[in-house]
Formats: sequence, C-alpha cells, structure tokens
Amino acid sequence: MKFTKTLLATTALTMAAGVAGAQDMPNEMTIVSWGGAYSKSQLLAYHEPYSEKTGVTILNDESSNEAVAKLRAMNEADNITWDVVDVVAADAIRLCDEGLAMEIDPDTMLAPADDGTPASEDFGDLLVSDCFIPQIVYSTTFGYRTDLVGDTPPTDVCDVFDLEAYPGKRSLEKRPINNMEWALLCDGVAKDDVYDVLATDEGQNQALAKLDTIKDSVVWWSAGADTPQLLADGEVVMGSTYNGRLFSVIEEQKQPVAMLWDAQVFDLDGWIIPAGLSPERQARALDYIMFATDTQRLADQAKYIAYGPARKSSAPLVDKHAELGIDMAPHMPTDPENAKNTFLYNYGFWADYRDDIDAKFQAWLAK
Repeated sequence: MKFTKTLLATTALTMAAGVAGAQDMPNEMTIVSWGGAYSKSQLLAYHEPYSEKTGVTILNDESSNEAVAKLRAMNEADNITWDVVDVVAADAIRLCDEGLAMEIDPDTMLAPADDGTPASEDFGDLLVSDCFIPQIVYSTTFGYRTDLVGDTPPTDVCDVFDLEAYPGKRSLEKRPINNMEWALLCDGVAKDDVYDVLATDEGQNQALAKLDTIKDSVVWWSAGADTPQLLADGEVVMGSTYNGRLFSVIEEQKQPVAMLWDAQVFDLDGWIIPAGLSPERQARALDYIMFATDTQRLADQAKYIAYGPARKSSAPLVDKHAELGIDMAPHMPTDPENAKNTFLYNYGFWADYRDDIDAKFQAWLAK
C-alpha cells in the first residue's frame, strides 16, 4: 500500500511538472479563498504546514466571491495571476465548462487514502466536476441574536420572513442562490418542487415577491465574515452565512448568537487550478493540492472550523477543536440532530440558470 501511494504521488508530480523539473517550480504562489475564520482554518491546516515543508511563500487573496468574473477577465487579458482558487461547486462547474479551470485526474493528481484507496473512491460522489477538488461539506444557514428574539427563539427558516414576531434587520447574501430557494419554501412551495418552480419566470417572480416582503429590512452581504460581524455588533437580529463562520462567533468569540439549522443548504467547497498557467506554476499548484487534500490535512481543517471533510477516510480522524478542546462532531452540519430538515443545493440547476437569474436578481435589488 505504501508503495502504491508513493508511486501515484510520484506519477502525479512528474505529470504536473511536464518539461519543468521540480527545482523549477516557483517559490511563491497566490491562493484565493473567502477570508475570515475559513481562511484562518486553511492557513493553520494547509498553508503553514506546506510552507514549512517546501519553503514556498503563500500569498492570500480573499476574492473567492468574485472568482468567476475575475478569472474570466484574467483569461481575456491572458494574464492569470492566481495559482489555486477556492470556489463553491457550482462555480467550479461553470469555470470548467468555460475552459477556465484545468481538468483533474483524481487518481494521479490527488493522494490516495492512507490505506491505498484511490482518491476517486475516497471522494466518491463529491467529485461533481472534472475540474473540482472537494475540501469540505458545509451549509449556509442562519444565526440569530439570542438577546434580541424575545422568549421564543426562531426554530423555522420562515421565521426570517416574519417581521411581526421578530422585528429588526436581517442579513442576506447579495446573490439569488439560497435566498430564492428559501423564499419559495416559505411561500408554500414543496421542497421537492423548488427547482422546477424556480426554472420558470413565474417561479422566479414568486421568489422575488416573497423577498420583497422583507427587502426594506435586509442588510446585503458579500463576504462570509459580514454576517458574523453584524450579529456580533447587534446590527441585525438574524442573518445567513456559512455554518463555520457562525461556529466561530458562537464558540470562539462567545457572542450571544445561536444557530437556526432548519432548511440549512448543504453545499461543497473546494479547489480549482486556473487553466493557462505555465508548466512550472501548474506543477507547484498540483504539488500544493496533493498535499492540502490528503486524508490527514482535510481532517486537520476540521480542528479549526465546523465543516465536514470531503474525504471518507478523513471523517474518523476528526476529533476535538485544536484550541477550544470541544468535540467538533455536534457542530458539523451533517450531525443527525442538525440535519433533521436540510435542503440539498442543486449544482446543475445553478450552473445552467445562474447568469440569467443573477441579472434578474440584481435588477430587482436596484429597484
């Protein structure tokens, strides 16, 4: 098994390097992510160990929310300045379809599990695109201020739309994804029918009409760190963000905030390598990816943030928070108690409809 693992790793590095030898790989690279608690977890689990091992300097960019637009512009200008980019699965699918991300052969470019299980089997169904290297399973859900919701805390996602029972500002992400689904759910559309309805003009208008009922009370966010800060400052009563960001504000910062797990939207996040890198930069990017997505490294990230590792082999290695010493399992979106009513994000739908619905959503915002 050890021989197989070493052979696969050596093969991948040789393929990555192409005409460039390992000694020609650059000693500096730019990695793009989301900032805040999430980037900190990557810094501790991946970046610092990789830099210590290789001597490579990693420059951190927090532009993942603009990754698709910026990579399109870089490609148009023939000037790719990013080496590895953290994106959600739907964006990876779009970038792959547009030829802006390189295709990955998981069994030669990613490390096998410690027992020799090929990466393709270890990641399994989470390999949703030929260009996508999954890192974590996360959810987008709501946090709320425990001291601002009265004696009856919200338990249903539709409480977000109830301004009478829970007056005050909400924070929602400045994009249609998730907001449109929640709006339809809370306007009486059955969970299994949401994407069929959202595929129609009438369904899109229905979702926007529901969002209209709270529009004047919404603070729109673009960065994952925004809602935790708004909650910490008491500027909003409740707001959506990634569950790991809420874990940070609740458990690390000890703010009076709690989680609303109802209708949390499961999603995947991971890496892509931009198409068009020089052989030397591509080799460096692949070397980093093989290191950062092995079994131990993905388990290590779960020591710092409440996201489930994408590899099956990593899950048994998840233990306690590295600094707080608390058991991380109850804070994972996949915990049975938290996953009683989840909503499954439809990657294919948003890959097909994102641009059109984005335009309609932005026009609605501007009204």
